Amino acid sequence: MTIWQALFLGVVQGLTEFLPVSSSAHLILVPKLLGWADQGLSFDVAAHLGTFLAVLIYFRRDLTDLVAGFWRALRGSPEPGDRRAWKLGWMLVWGTAPIAIVGLLAKDWAETQARNAPLIAATSIVFGLLLIAADRWAAKRRGLAEITWPDAVSVGCAQALAVVPGVSRSGVTMTTALARGLDREAAARFSFLLFVPASCLVAAKHALDLAGGKIPSAELVPMGVGFLAALVSGYLVIGWLLSWIRLRSLAPFGWYRVILGLSLLVLWARGWF
Repeated sequence: MTIWQALFLGVVQGLTEFLPVSSSAHLILVPKLLGWADQGLSFDVAAHLGTFLAVLIYFRRDLTDLVAGFWRALRGSPEPGDRRAWKLGWMLVWGTAPIAIVGLLAKDWAETQARNAPLIAATSIVFGLLLIAADRWAAKRRGLAEITWPDAVSVGCAQALAVVPGVSRSGVTMTTALARGLDREAAARFSFLLFVPASCLVAAKHALDLAGGKIPSAELVPMGVGFLAALVSGYLVIGWLLSWIRLRSLAPFGWYRVILGLSLLVLWARGWF
């Protein structure tokens, strides 16, 4: 892998991890379309860690307040802010449990048999249409403070579907949160916050996968470039998307997914994949 390829794929990871368009699908499809060799697990891990750090930096105050408030509530604090942190903390636990279970059960299938063009095309189209429908017709009345445990479990179960390439973790969690009645900003913020514990699980899984082997020294520089590119682009995308959804619809991302899926089906039918 060249430095430019690593830079390009790192930016792809940073852009598509948080936009509801599926980062896994793009990291599979982009190298194939450009005729590049598969970048390998070690690069994917480095790029994923970059977007993980982007979330930690962007939401550092929210996460610090959440952890501190949760701890104070655990010790009996009656303050409203601490009680909200306590509630949100448990919502994140409820929302993370499904991906922890499904990720273990479906890991091998998702990394082998699920990496095929027809499946990615189908999931892109179906979940793109669901995003459009939820954004158009859902009530979108409740904020993040009003989230309930059924909301969290529903969003968590939806997040578990993202082990399938093309589903889009951010897309399916936002879609489900919107369908449950959360407003766009609350749906996006809960999706981003839920990314933190989910990413810890993914990072731990990848670390175990890589533990048995030694990373070639030639891969270290591309991994570093991909990490930094994903970090910077991911950080910028989070801020941009939160600004976008305050005034605009998520439907354009849904239509992009539909067009991507249809285009992929055409390419697959012509033998490109």
